[in-house]
Amino acid sequence: MRYGDALREDVRSPGTTPLIGIHDMYSASLAARHYDGLFVSGFGFAASHYGLPDMGFIAWPDMVAFVERLRLAFPTQHLLVDIDDGYVDPEVACHVVQRLERTGASGVVLEDQKRPRRCGHAEGKLLLPLEEYLEKLHLVLDSRRDLVVVARTDASEEADILLRARALAETDADIVLVDGVRSVEGIRRIRAAIGDKPLLFNQIAGGRSPRLSLGELTTLGCQVAIYSTPCLFAAHAAIDAALTELKAADGRLPEFAEPGSIGVRAATELLEKNISRHRPLGPRLVSV
Repeated sequence: MRYGDALREDVRSPGTTPLIGIHDMYSASLAARHYDGLFVSGFGFAASHYGLPDMGFIAWPDMVAFVERLRLAFPTQHLLVDIDDGYVDPEVACHVVQRLERTGASGVVLEDQKRPRRCGHAEGKLLLPLEEYLEKLHLVLDSRRDLVVVARTDASEEADILLRARALAETDADIVLVDGVRSVEGIRRIRAAIGDKPLLFNQIAGGRSPRLSLGELTTLGCQVAIYSTPCLFAAHAAIDAALTELKAADGRLPEFAEPGSIGVRAATELLEKNISRHRPLGPRLVSV
């Protein structure tokens, strides 16, 4: 059993497959308790690893090393990895895809932005000419074996969205993503434009896209949903609140009262599950 095929099987099954955005090993440890699929968000990784916005700062060796740690700790979860624009150069993109596949990634998302790049829900995005992106995409597709490839467009004008979505659907990419879709009607138009190609929907708190349940997305014909930053933003709010409370209490920690409070024991028990000898091996990545 191979990781790409396992993800494809879930995508083809009834309903919408959710992939939860994580930004570090701790958030992944919590997400894996609730969901079978993780999304390695570029927004979250840039924020967590560098303390920088999602503007193209990620170095590919850092991303590969992170995915390697994730796969060792989570042998059965789907791991979909955001590789932005493939780190600019098509040859680099192919190299990274092959490294990630050997590391155990389930799939990658490759966008059609050019530098300087932006978060998919931000203003000011610049796009590669469609033919230039398709050339890069075809090289990536030729370089993978089992890996799922999500072809993503960041087009914002309707005519360009539909043009690019149709072009991506005609490739051997496994899934199409149009990022920053602004309405349910927009999803319907994209769904109609790409035929029977699986469609991925990305929603992020405060982003451009509507808030939709998995049931609603299934009705709209979206086979996959990624949630880019729920862990990151929840951590932001909780940490800020905890430190505000600590400051107000003159540095006295709040009273520890189980159940509900998180302390040394609960955190250690969570992390011990990530030690490879403490849990069963999952599907093995088969080299061919």
